[in-house]
Amino acid sequence: MSVKKSAGATPFVKWAGGKRQLIPQIRERMPKSYNCYYEPFVGGGAVTFELLPKNAVINDINKALINSYRVIAEEPIAFIDTVKCLDEEMWEDGKAYYYDIREKYNDKLMKEEFDLELAALFVFINKHCFNGLYRVNGKGLYNVPYNNSRRASCDEETIMSVSEFLKGVTIMEGDFQPACKNAGKGDFVFIDSPYAPLNPTSFESYTKEGFDVESHKRLAKLYDELTERGCYCMLTNHNTELINELYSNKGYRIDVVSVKRMINSDASNRVGQEVIICNY
Repeated sequence: MSVKKSAGATPFVKWAGGKRQLIPQIRERMPKSYNCYYEPFVGGGAVTFELLPKNAVINDINKALINSYRVIAEEPIAFIDTVKCLDEEMWEDGKAYYYDIREKYNDKLMKEEFDLELAALFVFINKHCFNGLYRVNGKGLYNVPYNNSRRASCDEETIMSVSEFLKGVTIMEGDFQPACKNAGKGDFVFIDSPYAPLNPTSFESYTKEGFDVESHKRLAKLYDELTERGCYCMLTNHNTELINELYSNKGYRIDVVSVKRMINSDASNRVGQEVIICNY
């Protein structure tokens, strides 16, 4: 058995499309035992932090996000102190302060300064932006507005427990294919890829690299390859025509589950369907 008997840890960021609400459905469909755990689109890590696998490889294409994972793993106390300073120095005009911090963050992004300060700025922005969204413009600049909150940006106990866990995890940054290169027979690969759009004519991306139709096709091919290698694979996504086309008629189990859409501004559109696709 590759999972620690633990209540899990709490993610240190909120992430659009995070799988916290699907944890019960994911748990009940997991293989009973597996070797190494792979998550090539880790995002906020809701599933990883719930399972706390003993042997894990996590990956994301978002450099700033992965920088935060690495900083928290290696320098948790310095990270906590830096975030606390950002919180304590917040001006009376919280909105003006947020946009000043966002400008500093974007300046460091453009200079590719992936360091402790950027990690702290990243987490501060995540806690004070609208709905925990990570969205960039065509130039790669973060552009999500302020959420009018003055809450603490991190919980010290959460950061320390996350850091302790991450010390034993392989943290990768980049495309999903290399992240799964070493996955083999008996390993469990949890794939929470960027959502296929509900409207087939529009593709939104949370990094400037994007995740288009061809990316979804390439991922489906990798899913088939991982299946041939003997990996246990589970994939979640919107219940769309594209996703069903890519994974149907291959002997995979496709379960449809209801979810709440946390980010849709129209309350009537906040209930939707997702699929959980397993190859075992």
